[in-house]
Formats: sequence, structure tokens, C-alpha cells
Amino acid sequence: MKRLRVWLLWLLAAFLFVSLVPVLLLRWVPPPSTAVILARTIDEGQPQRFRWVPLERISPEAALAVVAAEDQRFPLHAGFDFTQIRKAWDSKSDTGRIRGASTLTQQVAKNLFLWQGRSYLRKGLEAWFAGLLELLWPKRRILEMYLNIAEMGDRTFGVEAASRHYFGRSADTLTRHQAALLAAVLPSPRRYRVDKPTRYVLQRRDWIVKQMQQLGGLGYLEGIVAPSG
Repeated sequence: MKRLRVWLLWLLAAFLFVSLVPVLLLRWVPPPSTAVILARTIDEGQPQRFRWVPLERISPEAALAVVAAEDQRFPLHAGFDFTQIRKAWDSKSDTGRIRGASTLTQQVAKNLFLWQGRSYLRKGLEAWFAGLLELLWPKRRILEMYLNIAEMGDRTFGVEAASRHYFGRSADTLTRHQAALLAAVLPSPRRYRVDKPTRYVLQRRDWIVKQMQQLGGLGYLEGIVAPSG
């Protein structure tokens, strides 16, 4: 039993080291790739569009659009939106399925470090990494990472790559409606298309624009996108 406890302690220490080091490093260093991008490259045998840019070179409209579309309580929660989780569970009785309630932080954790799937192990690791991100990264870095690694179309990751591919312009020049259109495909970027939007995608774009306005516009992310001082 003593030897088993020693081995368990060593395993725990190794797990902490392996998970903490990349999280700490990526707080300051842009990732050369992500787990999802690598998996796509291997599965498809084709390069993926991915271009990192700092948050200062991304339109604030794009930042607000993804928050309005995916995680409206992002400035308020600590990585897990229990209000949305409760609503998701409540809706299960109506649909028979639990709708998604992942925060931007959870999506960053999943896309950056983990494999795709719905196993309890992956969800547990997602929660662990999301907790680390909220503990060790400022909100600004989490949002910057999300905007750079989120899948926004076929073989297209990040708002800079998507903006150049679909609109022929850099991410810092995106208009509100263009940013909302990119955000509109986020629930299923391999099914919905920015370049050939369906009626649903256009309706979702318009809904996102209204949500951006109702949140209070760019001032909603004051202190995150444009920190004071």
C-alpha cells in the first residue's frame, strides 16, 4: 500500500506538471497549432488556415459578436456558467437532449488541449483545463485565444484567417455585420457556411447583431478588449 501511494503521488505530480506547464506557457506565447487543428490536418491530409494575431489587431466587433453568440455571461462567470447549465438541464425534458452550455473558456480548453468526443474523461479534463485557464489567465487572454483558434469554416480557424478568406480583409477591419456572420456559424462551422449562408445563418447573424446592441455595445467588454490604463 505504501508503494502504491508513492506511485499515485508521482502520477499526480506528473499530471499536474504536464497540464500546468503548457497552460502557463501559453498565457504569453501564441500556440503554433491546437489539438483540433492537428487532428483535422491528420484526418484530412490537408493544411488548415490558421493565422495568429494579437487582440489589438482584431476588431472589437468580432470580440463582442462571439460573446453575444456563444457566451453572453463571459465577463461575469469563472469559467462555468451555472445559470446556462441549469437552463440546459431544464430544456432536456422538452427535447430529450441536453443542449450545449459550454463557455468560451471551456471551448478554449477543449480546442487547445483535447480530442473531440463526448466521453466523461474528456469532459472531466475539459473542466480541469477550463479551471486552470480561469485561474492562471486573464479574461483578455482567454478571449484572445478563442478568437484565434475557434473553427469558423472548412479548414479555417480563427477570425484573422476567416476574415481574409471570406471577406478579403484583415480582422481589424471587420464590420459589425461581418463579425456577426462569422459568429453565426460557430455552433457548426463544418455545416454552415459564411460564403453561402442559409436563411438560418442570416437570421442568426441578425439575432447576434441585436444581442450585441442589447448587451450595451462595445462597452460590455470594457476592461477586457480595451483595458483601462
